[in-house]
Amino acid sequence: MEAFIAAAEAAAEAAGAVIRPLFRSPLLVEAKGDASPVTEADRGAERAMREVLGARFPGHGIWGEEYGPDRVEAEYVWVLDPIDGTRAFVTGRPLFGTLIGLLHRGVPVLGLIDQPGIGERWIGARGQATRFRSPLGGIPGCRPCAGLGAAELSCTSPDMFEEKDRPGFERLRAAARRVTWGGDCYSYGLLALGLVDVVAECTMKPWDWAALVPVVEGAGGRITGWRGEALTLESDGRVLAVGDPALLPEAVGLLGG
Repeated sequence: MEAFIAAAEAAAEAAGAVIRPLFRSPLLVEAKGDASPVTEADRGAERAMREVLGARFPGHGIWGEEYGPDRVEAEYVWVLDPIDGTRAFVTGRPLFGTLIGLLHRGVPVLGLIDQPGIGERWIGARGQATRFRSPLGGIPGCRPCAGLGAAELSCTSPDMFEEKDRPGFERLRAAARRVTWGGDCYSYGLLALGLVDVVAECTMKPWDWAALVPVVEGAGGRITGWRGEALTLESDGRVLAVGDPALLPEAVGLLGG
């Protein structure tokens, strides 16, 4: 596992070296929302990660958001999202992140959330406590929560919900203490620091959630689908994370009606 962690960290460093020069750069500002600088950052970062991981583990598969699957039938498969939070990146907000997950026979065993803008990094590995480094401080570990009425709920955007999913989320939102919008993968990192209690989202692809599972669970939380089921490559894109596992049954009940 330590060799896998070292490779993930090296890949994150390589991605960050591509991303940082473009973040808040004149090129990005002048584009005024055009996707080209973001696309270059995405693709360049994924190429850099693929090069690092491919050199260290040539027998592993790689599945990235930008360049798709390669040997995903392998026992170990790296799952990559070079920039999770494109809207944050485009608008200069440092809430985006690079996600690096490792699946063993389809099960997430390693996850890394890297925030190259401000230098924060979460590392989760199956059977180990989540590690966290940041110039801003913070201690990894989910917090206890007395119930959803005391819970901080987070979600990237209300626009991600289809009509069939809105009623369940609105029930959860009404039960929670309050909801905070925005954050993408960063919200799951905050949950792993005990600052957020629940995250509920839709339209999540494997590269969006694979790295999050070991980080959240290594901090004492749970991350599942909306029915409380384990996430798999066949999951429907609905993701629920709770810091206090005791919140899971109530949250699942509200989301499912």
